[in-house]
Amino acid sequence: MNLPKVFVLLCVMIDAMGVGLIIPVMPDLIRDVNGGSLAQAALWGGVLSTVYAVMQFLCAPMVGNLSDRYGRRPVLLISLAVMAVNYIVMALAGSIWLLLAGRVIGGVTSATASTASAWMADTSKPHEKAANFGLIGAAFGMGFVLGPIVGGLLGTFGPRAPFYAAAVLATLNFALGYFVLRETVTDAIRRPFEWRRANPFGAFRVLGKLPGLRRLMVVFFLAEVAFFVYPAIWAYYTQASFGWSPATIGLSLALFGIGIAVVQGGLIRVALRYLGVRGTVIYGLSFDVVAFLALGLVTSGAVALILIPLAALAAVVNPALKSIMSGLVNDNAQGELQGALVSVAALAMIVSPMLMTSVFFAFTATGAPVFLPGAPFLVAMALICVALVVFVGPRKAAFP
Repeated sequence: MNLPKVFVLLCVMIDAMGVGLIIPVMPDLIRDVNGGSLAQAALWGGVLSTVYAVMQFLCAPMVGNLSDRYGRRPVLLISLAVMAVNYIVMALAGSIWLLLAGRVIGGVTSATASTASAWMADTSKPHEKAANFGLIGAAFGMGFVLGPIVGGLLGTFGPRAPFYAAAVLATLNFALGYFVLRETVTDAIRRPFEWRRANPFGAFRVLGKLPGLRRLMVVFFLAEVAFFVYPAIWAYYTQASFGWSPATIGLSLALFGIGIAVVQGGLIRVALRYLGVRGTVIYGLSFDVVAFLALGLVTSGAVALILIPLAALAAVVNPALKSIMSGLVNDNAQGELQGALVSVAALAMIVSPMLMTSVFFAFTATGAPVFLPGAPFLVAMALICVALVVFVGPRKAAFP
């Protein structure tokens, strides 16, 4: 068994579990520490998600550049250690401001996924990258399978219990990584740390000069804004539409995670074989349009439970796009690229929660002109349509 790869995939899975663990209880936790209605809790949830994303946006390129200079091992281990402490802080939070501080810390140290992707790029041959990035996505999906189930179950003991569980998981994986992970950044690909590239704007400027990469980043950004509709409003949407409990919300997210794990861990290889990388992106974006339209208009909780795992069939977009972009940069800049992509995703996380929760509020608050909890999914559908047009536009770069 390749224990280093297991550890790296566990990093991603635990990161996703940490998010999935707390999604079912966030509405209750926010109301516990701050009071107010469900609609008001959704707005605070958007603020917390946005603060996390702002810090991630600002710091991810620095972390990626540090991993190109000092290696993947120290970055992954330090991130896990701080992550464990951060979950304890949030578990003990007695005010909305301490929750806010916890999200600031979490955003700064959320380097596990980007550094794990850089490690995977270091250890993959060019033709293996899309499939191996799919494993990263599958690990994320498995985290979403286990996280919401455990979070929903632990939520019966109170909204703080899942945070303690997340801290324990991060600590255990830190211990595993300390003993099994070896460094993949050698002197042959080690790159000096440069402050001018260790910020999102500098990283975008450097990477944006590469042919085709800027357009791909725009597609990646639009797809991420649309995807983040799930963590941004799912708990609020399902409570408002179907009256679901935290346990049912956790089950639905687990079904979504199973779908992502199956698609990115296995089915993506079939799509790549028959469609190629470019065709796989087009298929995924097209399927997203259909999925978001269906979720935006569904009125039955049973139908929603059926739709959510089917929506995961579009999950091939992220690894396929990453594979194309990874092939456009040098080996000594893989960490920088992954850090920049985290910043792009973080920028999407800044925009998406505030956009989606505001749309949800506008269509569910008292006095709303039309009661339509699924309106954010229709907004996500429109964004994917734009992404599809940008991707299939004039081909200035030769995508496989």
